[in-house]
Amino acid sequence: MNREDEPEYREYVAARLESLRRIAFLLCHDWHAADDLVSTVLLKLYRSWSRVRRADNVDAYVRGMLTNAWLDERRRPWRRERPEALLPEVAAAPDEPGDRSGIGRLLRSLGPRQRAVVVLRFYCDLSVEQTASLLGISEGTVKSQSARGLETLRGLAIEANAEGRL
Repeated sequence: MNREDEPEYREYVAARLESLRRIAFLLCHDWHAADDLVSTVLLKLYRSWSRVRRADNVDAYVRGMLTNAWLDERRRPWRRERPEALLPEVAAAPDEPGDRSGIGRLLRSLGPRQRAVVVLRFYCDLSVEQTASLLGISEGTVKSQSARGLETLRGLAIEANAEGRL
């Protein structure tokens, strides 16, 4: 990056940092991992700012970078979750952004690609076309993943509500 572009980059990051952290948290459900993810994306953004700032929609481009970085990180073999026979006692998780009804807990039940589609479509309010472009998948896949994800979330919400967890 050249010095002339750096103030613009800093201004962009300062204005969007909290929003990027919330999106990252909705994807990975861990504030530390979300911060790491955002840091990784901001470094990549810094390196390519002169090109990215010319994009039609810089915010959408950066959200795509964030989502793709999360999906890439999920593919790493050391990041895969391994179930334990005995789970340790844990403290209650902190409030999730905008999570007054437990939707964050329900999102964790979706697979990574489905969760990415649901977060981009309904939290980031992107169109089917924008989501498909960002994730590098077809529009039909976005539609089917959205429908399946919402159906899963509805079923889990009904179940959780019946059990008094929501």
